[in-house]
Amino acid sequence: MVIRTGSSTVIGNEVEGPKLRYQRLLEGHDPTAEAWLEGQLLRARSLADGLPDDPGGLPHWMAAHAHRVANEYAAYLQQRSLGAPRRYFCNRAHALWFLQQVAPTKAVDGAWLHGTLWHWRDPRFHGLIRTFLEELGDGDPRCNHVLIYQRLLSHLGCLQLAPLAPARYLQGALQLALGQHCERFLPEVIGYNLGYEQPPLHLLITTQELAELGIDAHYFQLHVTIDNAASGHARRSLESFTGLARDQGPEFYERVRQGYRLNDLGIDTPSLIASFDVQAELVAALERKRVYGQYMHADRCRLQGRTINQWLAKPGAMPGFLDALQAQGWVKRDTDPRRSRFWSLIDGPVAEMFGVFDAYEKQLWHDWIAGTWQGLAPRRLVPG
Repeated sequence: MVIRTGSSTVIGNEVEGPKLRYQRLLEGHDPTAEAWLEGQLLRARSLADGLPDDPGGLPHWMAAHAHRVANEYAAYLQQRSLGAPRRYFCNRAHALWFLQQVAPTKAVDGAWLHGTLWHWRDPRFHGLIRTFLEELGDGDPRCNHVLIYQRLLSHLGCLQLAPLAPARYLQGALQLALGQHCERFLPEVIGYNLGYEQPPLHLLITTQELAELGIDAHYFQLHVTIDNAASGHARRSLESFTGLARDQGPEFYERVRQGYRLNDLGIDTPSLIASFDVQAELVAALERKRVYGQYMHADRCRLQGRTINQWLAKPGAMPGFLDALQAQGWVKRDTDPRRSRFWSLIDGPVAEMFGVFDAYEKQLWHDWIAGTWQGLAPRRLVPG
């Protein structure tokens, strides 16, 4: 399954549009969702899709895609066997950040197919309905894709997400809107499904590298297997198109292509992963937390002539605070964090600041301090 995320691009004055749209759609009532979806399709019209002009070429297109991904993944594994570093995740904090960034989309996995249930009497829809039911685990909570992802976040201590950019909600909003307006946008739903269910290279690499970092990659491995092009969701997406497009004119296929392009609205997964900056994320976490801790420290504790309370009282001071920790020797970068005095204050059940930082924030501290010392070996602070 293609992992997609939102774009920072907005229409008109909808600065918070994707997030608010997502929340309204989750509540089940958004009277402007149909018009909004029309606008998103207009945005997608200029995107290239790589689909054949003749729908009869779709079987070859799908087979070629699967072959290309397999070859590229084999080349990746060969590079890794020769000593190449991980392509995506430089450390565990990076991986935890990514899992949170895509969580809004994972929370509505399969939602774009919800409207197909109204056609349960029509065998042509059964492939789409079967895919939707499998996303829900066929009624078994252990197999429900949304619950699997939520359990993963909970186990990693990331269930309470860090604040996300509104753009991270775009793809989830698209999926909810398509599911709620299937009757109006059936060709687009078919096209979106056709694109979303083709297993991409980044899914395979993500699965490999999460496991290397000690993170349970079952959710991603599940999509490697269930979305396969031989008999899985990818194959079923093509068969569903074939059955529902029969006797339709060229306008139908053009609308399918429009729905397919919706997958590409927003930043692609490799680019999203590459945008991670451990120091920027640590600074952001400290900025969120400083307002709660600015009166909690004794004045005898000073850095570079300023009390900790004074450091925390001023917005935007956290980069300087990190510099002061290093200058005063509380943090020794690019070494084992256990050699840093500050780490001893936050790590362990008897640490003076036990519980101040959550699992993700502690991992940010760990990996920021460790830096180049950490190398390729994964370091875990919480069970994976």
